[in-house]
Amino acid sequence: MTAAATSIGPTTAERVRTACARAQQAVLAVDGRDTVTVAVHHLRNCGDVVLAVPSDVAVTALAWQAGRGGLPAVLELTDSAPLALRERVRSLVWLRGSLHAVPGEATRALAAAVAADNPDPALLDVGHTTTLLRLVLDSAVVADSHGAEPVPLDDLLSAVPDPFWAVEDCWLEHLESGHGDLVHQLAQRLPASMRGGRVRPLGLDRYGVRLRVESPTGDNDVRLSFAEPVDDAAGLNRALRILVGCPFLNGLRARH
Repeated sequence: MTAAATSIGPTTAERVRTACARAQQAVLAVDGRDTVTVAVHHLRNCGDVVLAVPSDVAVTALAWQAGRGGLPAVLELTDSAPLALRERVRSLVWLRGSLHAVPGEATRALAAAVAADNPDPALLDVGHTTTLLRLVLDSAVVADSHGAEPVPLDDLLSAVPDPFWAVEDCWLEHLESGHGDLVHQLAQRLPASMRGGRVRPLGLDRYGVRLRVESPTGDNDVRLSFAEPVDDAAGLNRALRILVGCPFLNGLRARH
């Protein structure tokens, strides 16, 4: 997959922070052991990721045995598009650091703190079939259609997820199923060489909309930027109408 030229969009740190918030697939890797599927992952501003993993896997025991020094580990997060694209993976994020066990007396308070921001039902299993671990970050790398790029931790921790990350799936599905005319109008903004392919909604954020062009020769991703960043649904509707050059177009309303 190649990426077409892009214009104004989120910083790399913002892209990674958003991917961390919305990624539904996460695996934890430790040298010499099978990867472990992570039920919950929550990046905190203090520089660690709280992980909920099965209590009976070897990685959990190794984290306890590692003591204060921690266990070298990598968390891989996969950000996938909600639509049935030819290639659904939009980006991969690798968070590398040291894995630490959470003392029993701190587990309940930590689970409650995570649930306040991320009320995942899997947290209810903590203390039963699931154990909390902490990955103290050393580095972060993202790979997408732009290539691979490291992200300074200070930038990552100071960034915030895109305000639309939790509803992006609904908006993209609604664009695809209920607003083919709008997608067609957006496609008219693409370079002529791309218009022969199948144009699909790929992403939506406060800076603009991303399209995937699927053609016989490969896939291309392109960003169409809004005139200015937006922060709420009303602003997003208005920005999309302006982007297609039709300010009186019926507003897009995604069903939740």
